[in-house]
Amino acid sequence: MALAKEIMGISLLEKSSSFMNSSSMALFNPNNYHKENHLWFNQQFQGRRNLSRRKAFRQSTMAAISENLIKVVPEKAVKFKVRAVVTVRNKNKEDLKETIVKHLDAFTDKIGRNVTLELISTDMDPNTKGPKKSNQAVLKDWSKKSNLKTERVNYTAEFIVDSNFGNPGAITVTNKHQQEFFLESITIEGFACGPVHFPCNSWVQPKKDHPGKRIFFSNQPYLPDETPAGLKSLRERELRDLRGDGKGVRKLSDRIYDYDIYNDLGNPDKGIDFARPKLGGDDNVPYPRRCRSGRVPTDTDISAESRVEKPNPTYVPRDEQFEESKMNTFSTSRLKAVLHNLIPSLMASISSNNHDFKGFSDIDSLYSKGLLLKLGLQDEVLKKLPLPKVVSSIKEGDLLKYDTPKILSKDKFAWLRDDEFARQAIAGVNPVSIEKLQVFPPVSKLNPEIYGPQESALKEAHILGHLNGMTVQEALDANKLFIVDHHDVYLPFLDRINALDGRKAYATRTIFFLSDVGTLKPIAIELSLPQTGPSSRSKRVVTPPVCATGNWTWQIAKAHVCANDAGVHQLVNHWLRTHACLEPFILAAHRQLSAMHPIYKLLDPHMRYTLEINGLARQSLLNADGVIEACFTPGRYCMEISAAAYKNWRFDLEGLPADLIRRGIAVPDSTQPHGLKLLIEDYPYAADGLMIWGAIEGWVRDYVNQYYPSSAQVCSDRELQAWYAETINVGHVELRNEDWWPTLAAPEDLISILTTLIWLASAQHAALNFGQYPYGGYVPNRPPLMRRLIPDENDPEYAVFLADPQKYFFSALPSLLQATKFMAVVDTLSTHSPDEEYLGERHQPSTWTGDAEIVEAFYKFSAEIGRIEKEIDERNADTKLKNRCGAGVLPYELLAPSSGPGVTCRGVPNSVSI
Repeated sequence: MALAKEIMGISLLEKSSSFMNSSSMALFNPNNYHKENHLWFNQQFQGRRNLSRRKAFRQSTMAAISENLIKVVPEKAVKFKVRAVVTVRNKNKEDLKETIVKHLDAFTDKIGRNVTLELISTDMDPNTKGPKKSNQAVLKDWSKKSNLKTERVNYTAEFIVDSNFGNPGAITVTNKHQQEFFLESITIEGFACGPVHFPCNSWVQPKKDHPGKRIFFSNQPYLPDETPAGLKSLRERELRDLRGDGKGVRKLSDRIYDYDIYNDLGNPDKGIDFARPKLGGDDNVPYPRRCRSGRVPTDTDISAESRVEKPNPTYVPRDEQFEESKMNTFSTSRLKAVLHNLIPSLMASISSNNHDFKGFSDIDSLYSKGLLLKLGLQDEVLKKLPLPKVVSSIKEGDLLKYDTPKILSKDKFAWLRDDEFARQAIAGVNPVSIEKLQVFPPVSKLNPEIYGPQESALKEAHILGHLNGMTVQEALDANKLFIVDHHDVYLPFLDRINALDGRKAYATRTIFFLSDVGTLKPIAIELSLPQTGPSSRSKRVVTPPVCATGNWTWQIAKAHVCANDAGVHQLVNHWLRTHACLEPFILAAHRQLSAMHPIYKLLDPHMRYTLEINGLARQSLLNADGVIEACFTPGRYCMEISAAAYKNWRFDLEGLPADLIRRGIAVPDSTQPHGLKLLIEDYPYAADGLMIWGAIEGWVRDYVNQYYPSSAQVCSDRELQAWYAETINVGHVELRNEDWWPTLAAPEDLISILTTLIWLASAQHAALNFGQYPYGGYVPNRPPLMRRLIPDENDPEYAVFLADPQKYFFSALPSLLQATKFMAVVDTLSTHSPDEEYLGERHQPSTWTGDAEIVEAFYKFSAEIGRIEKEIDERNADTKLKNRCGAGVLPYELLAPSSGPGVTCRGVPNSVSI
């Protein structure tokens, strides 16, 4: 023991995470050293497990230590026991079949159809030329504990290993039961290095369905070239299993990640009206790739994939599916429990009279009485309706009663005001479309041969009286003019959109003036239609009103701007840029980065649930005749608009600072905290976002620098390079030849790429998603579609408009059914589930990695996120910041990191999870 103490005292061991080779293992086996030495050694070992950069130095140190120890190694290895504590998560609710199978598994477990584990060493066995392995150990007491109702159950297993076994690096698990189980973690106790943690968080399938053994690696991260010899083949095998062979129909229990095009949105077998263009592939419509399910083609179109309709589940890899509490939140929401069950019954009852709102009181009654009472159909519909079990606890009278949206909470009529209309462009649910006006009048980038003159109808005379005495050029030079420009997004589609039943749209531009107190005011709205002839009047400009008729015209014009904005927000900024464009990065990460790769461990919480929510969106939101088509202006052309926008998507400009500079909203300034100066100083989304961006970047920098001290490590990391290359060349294949893709050749490149990905998955998505019901749940504030244009004096409808402008206004808004359907959907999309993980949080925060320095860096990041939240609270109480504090003004909390469950209009989850 004196020799052991002498060795443990030298500083060389403090720089090594793997000196416990087969020689020293015998000396430090639990049977022959004191407890206090074990504890001291454990603390030293755990504190410095992963300084892998010093690999060469460590190997030379190992040689010296092994040479000194060789004299005291016993001739015969000593066997000793180690224990596994296996944590399994129970289901809260089981159906009858699951209960029967569980009892059957409990019975057969006693006769050998059990769960077995095998420890695998980081060292090679010189005799077998493979990794050293323990005996097979059986999970104890499964039958005794099978009826426990706790959320988690701890089982144990005992292994017998030799003292020269080395360190455990992996565990294989074989499930001989009939039913899958969720393995949360395994902890091995009894080795000299102290407890070894295996974060699993995975469903283990029965051997009868998936014959191979499941592999789980310890929390110790390794770059590919530093993988211990005993784990190399397992690392490669696990990745091969996850990639699959690209063939066949995927089973719901599979764990295979592969790519496919968007050929599953339409259902041509139901008729031509349900056919939709394929996005991605050979049809010359570029789009990111989705997760492949391998379903058979439709009968009428071999290139279209057959659909799985709700409530049947669509395939995503088993571990990507919602966990139980998340699924319960989703299932009990109005999207499934109400929308999909109630609306068909309502449609049958009132399809002959598609109700319009007659006034504001009709909308108000949705929050006080509910839809059924509003229609007088409460008893009739509820008698017919086979309500799902999940809503049996909800009072029938409240079934379609909506929560009051936050936009009404402080000032019921705030939405009518121009300053609130403008404030929502920088602090609402779509704060990423506004740009600095570079030239006046604005100019289209569309082909004039197809879409007519590029010049705008806006003239200086339209805005001159709203510039506080400035000329237009002076206002431009003083950075006072801003624009929300949806002209080029919509104009190519307007002929088709306006031919749809009950849809009318313009392509809009809105000019804003920045006041001296930092608020914006709208000063002109341009409404464009396609040219029908050389002299046709296709563009009109509406300015702030000076009379009663002008007031209603202005209100309808603003509503059309909001409908344009709602479509761009949902189809481009939200769905395309945060959901769809991230999916290839996630698929490639699972296919190319081992679970023991440090970058996989970093990204893991930011990929949670994204494949599942995207699959659900394709199934019931984005599909032909789905919710998005039904609720948004472009109708059946929604996804074509999204695909058209993808042609202009650039990953290198998706980070917050680059995006602000691209939009002209900020200029580089090294004297500012984040290297940027905002031209709208009180821009809540940007101001709060830059704090979060800075925190993410600092955390990623600490993390990357731990593993990649130089460009050599980045370039030689074959898994990392394969991940990035596959994302571009397969996941974003139509854009693979663009020269704007960032290179991945240095630590700074990697920091930038990872910071952008984490920003998009967390804060950017939160800013665009969780305000949907708080702002859009009151349809007049933000109508998702419009049904009437503004009548000209020569139109027959003009007399109707003059006679009852309020009635005309409400007839232009979505119908009652369209509105309630939309409200139900955005209510669901704005809801946090109870199991949400927010930025700065991680499952198993102290054991997700075996690198103590990284755990410490994560806690530092978490503390910084907490500090930012307090600063956001302070900003929301600062009366100088008029875009987030004032009479009737909503605070800006969409980037406040934490939240409780439900619709809260705040909270930044780690991932795109809804």
